[in-house]
Parts: sequence; structure tokens; C-alpha cells
Amino acid sequence: MTQKTSASRRHVRQGPEFSLPYTTVDVVIFTVLDNALQVLLVQRPAGADEPYPECWALPGGFVDVAADATLEDCARRKLLEKTGVKSPYLEQLGSWGSATRDPRGWSATHVWFALISAEDGVLTRGANAAEVAWFEVDEVTQTRGLAFDHDEILEAAVERLRSKVEYTSLPAFLLPEPFTLPQLQRVYEIVLGRPVDKSGFRTRMLAAGFLEETGYVAGESNRPALGYRLVDRHAPVVFPRTFSPRGGN
Repeated sequence: MTQKTSASRRHVRQGPEFSLPYTTVDVVIFTVLDNALQVLLVQRPAGADEPYPECWALPGGFVDVAADATLEDCARRKLLEKTGVKSPYLEQLGSWGSATRDPRGWSATHVWFALISAEDGVLTRGANAAEVAWFEVDEVTQTRGLAFDHDEILEAAVERLRSKVEYTSLPAFLLPEPFTLPQLQRVYEIVLGRPVDKSGFRTRMLAAGFLEETGYVAGESNRPALGYRLVDRHAPVVFPRTFSPRGGN
């Protein structure tokens, strides 16, 4: 019995070897800047050996088995390399893989999306990027000129973000702290692409218990306004219903 088990285990260890796909992690990094929802893109390097040379793409790269204990570790490392932000809101979006998405061979990418304040990030090109910059999301999705399948990935990330904003406190992660309620409402409207009812918005924000007061700060037209910050930055609060447009119930 023992001999058969050992033989079976030896047979498993000597089984056929399979080709491994390229394994990468990409991060869709959102912010609000100049009154628009923006996404961080990197320009791929030039060169005949580079796929999609000089095209813009989502930041990401290969998993480093020595440095990354998990896929999320890789996502956080890439985010830190590009923005200097250590503790953003980070959520797994999904995985994409095929034999044709990368001309170098069969590849699979695991994607996260992140929310950061533009004031908190310091953009860095990195070794394998010619340039790094913020782009308005609506312009990028209409143009559809990103490398690999990043147009499809970006559209999925935007859809996920906008659908969750309807019933969560996610936009608060896009603001530097402290922030005022009018500033928070404006971010909601930018991400949703439509106005929301002011009185209902204020009631919902204060009743949800995810904000704490920080004292008075400069508000609209530099008039003092009450400032707030998040009680918990690990996860958004879920509201019982979606937002109504301005003037709705």
C-alpha cells in the first residue's frame, strides 16, 4: 500500500509539463480632476520588440514572484510605483485572458480599479513607460485607441464604478480630506454624469454614519463650511436605495 502511494506520487510529479501563460496585473486608477472623471494612462516605450509601441495603456506589468505574494500585492506595487499612493481604495474588477490579447503569446491579466485623490498622487513614469498622465474617461472611451484589450477593461471599470456610485459612498475616496458636503455632492455628480437632489443628498450622507466632522474649512467662495473625513477607509458604505436626480423624490 505504501509502495503504491509513493509510486503514484512520483508519477504525479513526473506528469506532463504545461506551457505557462504570461501573467500580468493591470490597475485602472481613477481620480476627479478639472471637474471630470479621469483615468491614469502610461505611454508604452518605442521599439520594434515592444508590443503596441508608443500606444497609451493602463498601468500594470508582470507579476514578480519574488516581490508579490499575491495578485493584490502586485496591484498595490504597481499603483505605488505610478502614483506614490500606498493606501487607496482598491477593488478587484476581473480577469481577462486569451491567446490573442498579447502578440507575445497566451496571456492573462488580473485587473483592479483604484480611487485616489489627484492631490495625493505624484505621477511617476517608471522604467517601462515613456510618459504617464491623466486623461478624461469619456474622451478615452470614445476614442478607443488603447493597447491590448485595455479599451474593454476600462469600459468594464467605468461601468462598475458608476453602478456602485448609485448606492455607495465610493466618491468620497476621490477627495482629499477634509472635504465639504457640497464638494462631495459635486464629485457624485461628476462620476454619475448627472445632478442629484441637494436636500436628499445631505440627509443621506449625514444619516449613513460614515463621515466624521473635522471642523470648519474653506468652502465655496472661500466661505467657512463644515469639513468631514471618512470614519473607515477600508470599504464604502452601502445605501438602501439609489440616488434621485435633482428635483426628484
